[in-house]
Amino acid sequence: MSENHPVPMPAQGLGGSLLALANPTRFLALARVLIPILSGLAVVLAAIGLYLVFAVAPEDYQQGQTVKIMYIHVPSAWIAMGGYTLMALSALGTLVWKHPLADVSQKAMAPLGAAFTLICLVTGALWGRPMWGTYWVWDARLTSVLVLFLMYCGLIALWNAIEDHSRAARAAAILTLVGFLNIPIVKFSVDWWNTLHQPASVVKMGGPSIHPSMLWPLLIMAAGFLCLFIALHLMAMRNEIWRRRVETLSLRAAREAQ
Repeated sequence: MSENHPVPMPAQGLGGSLLALANPTRFLALARVLIPILSGLAVVLAAIGLYLVFAVAPEDYQQGQTVKIMYIHVPSAWIAMGGYTLMALSALGTLVWKHPLADVSQKAMAPLGAAFTLICLVTGALWGRPMWGTYWVWDARLTSVLVLFLMYCGLIALWNAIEDHSRAARAAAILTLVGFLNIPIVKFSVDWWNTLHQPASVVKMGGPSIHPSMLWPLLIMAAGFLCLFIALHLMAMRNEIWRRRVETLSLRAAREAQ
C-alpha cells in the first residue's frame, strides 16, 4: 500500500471495544455467544444456591424458615439498584457520547428493572409480615424502593408515549438522570433515618457481619441473579435492534411503494 493510503490502525483499549460494539451487527454477534453461556451459568448457580439455601444455610433463631426469603429478596434489591445505575450510564451514553446502542440498552433495561424491583417489594412484604406484623410500612427504605419501581414504570410509559426514537431517547435519558438521585437514598436510607428495615450486613465498612454459612448461599444466588439479568438484558437489546430494523425496512418499503 502506498504512503498516500496508510493502513488504518485499530482502536485500542476499552474505548476501542465500546466503539466496536457501537455496530449493532457486531453486538448481535457477541450477544449470540454470551446469551447461552450466561443462561447456563444462571441455571447452574441457581441450582447450587438453592441447594445451599435449603440444605446448608441455618434457620434464624428469631425468624425461623422465613429468613430463606432473604436469598430472593436481597439479590432482587441489588439488581433493582444496579439496573437503574446502568440505565443512568446508558443515559450519559445517549446525551454525552451519542453511542448508537445506549438508548437501546436503556429502553431494554427498564422492564427488567421494574420486574426485579417488583420481586423485591413483594418478597419484602412477605418477609416483613411475620417480623413486623404488617406487609407494609411507610419507612424510608420501603418508600424509596417504591419510588424506584414507579420511576421504572414512568420510563416505560415515556418510551411508549413518544414515537420518535431520538426524542424518546433524550427525554428518557434526562428523566433517568434526575431519578438517579433516588439510588443513594435507597442505599443509605437505613443509615440516615430510623427505619424498621435492618441495616446493611453484607456490603459495609469492616466487612460482612453475616455468618459465612448464610453469606455464601446469598452470594451464589446473587451471582445467578446477575447472570440471568445480563442474559435477559442482552436478549431484550437484541429484540429491540431487530424491531427497529424491521420498522426501518417497513418504512422504506412503504416509501418505495408510493
